[in-house]
Amino acid sequence: MDVVVCVEPGTLVIERRPVPEPAPGEVLVRVRRVGMCGTDMHIFRGVQPYLSYPRVMGHEFSGEVVTSPAGSHLSPGEPVYVVPYLSCGTCSACRKQRPNCCMRLAVLGVHRDGGLAQFVCVPEAFVFSARGISLDQAAMIEFLAIGAHAARRADVRPGQRVLVSGGGPIGIACALFAKLRGGEVAVVDSRPERLALCREELGIENALALSDDVHSQLLSLTDGDMFDVVFDATGNAQAMENGFRYIAHGGTYVLVSVVSADIKFSDPEFHKREATLMGSRNATAEDFDLVLQSIRAGRVPTAALGTHRAPMLELPAMLPQWLDPAAKVIKAMVEC
Repeated sequence: MDVVVCVEPGTLVIERRPVPEPAPGEVLVRVRRVGMCGTDMHIFRGVQPYLSYPRVMGHEFSGEVVTSPAGSHLSPGEPVYVVPYLSCGTCSACRKQRPNCCMRLAVLGVHRDGGLAQFVCVPEAFVFSARGISLDQAAMIEFLAIGAHAARRADVRPGQRVLVSGGGPIGIACALFAKLRGGEVAVVDSRPERLALCREELGIENALALSDDVHSQLLSLTDGDMFDVVFDATGNAQAMENGFRYIAHGGTYVLVSVVSADIKFSDPEFHKREATLMGSRNATAEDFDLVLQSIRAGRVPTAALGTHRAPMLELPAMLPQWLDPAAKVIKAMVEC
């Protein structure tokens, strides 16, 4: 089978490997679609903090069942999506029903080889039916689930003022699911195409361009109160630090981004607000199911999110082009 391998930062190659043999309890999946994510871009650039090379990227993927264990609820040919966070089931986090931050978490495409291959073997517990949606939509569930998880973790409530800093796919997912929970959402980003999508597809009127006076714009927008919930989805340490300025008194700041850096903030400013600081990592099966139901109900503009695509064998040439902001990529899809 063909496999795309990131052998070192900046270098993708096509390799031929044997089709894997499923171990007991595993499903052999014929991969059909792989969504390219900011994490994949970071891997390609060499700035992903949890990875060693070489690595087969791809943690947003869908496909079809080839074989499944005896007695499985999954049938050959069935369309499926994969939850790529392989948790141990026994550590402290897993015992608390928080497998998304398992102490021994292995993420496909990051800690171990992922979906940029024609076939993969995945434990059955992490493979779910995608009946009723397209393979493209099924490959989008993972990144949307990260936003759904962040919105649920922050407990966004109707009427709350919500700010999403960073309008890439994860920020869009945060904004979408915060809005579905009834939040009054604003988005800040530097790229016009992302802001346009937020306005036109998500109905977010207050999609603001990053500028020197964005702080004063946000003050004006909230009558000086700032935001009950702030999500950072920028992947930029300076932006993450700036986000502390946007929290209302009694508000919550959710760091969805992860960077290889220390984040600093003013303790007196944080303390006087009695603010809550949260990390939000990955998602759970509950979040994936919410996204699936939301797509089925037509609440997610998946057609507008999928802006670019290419066959898997063309990815080594296409990925550097997609990294260029001039390409205006929202979500790029690889066809296997």
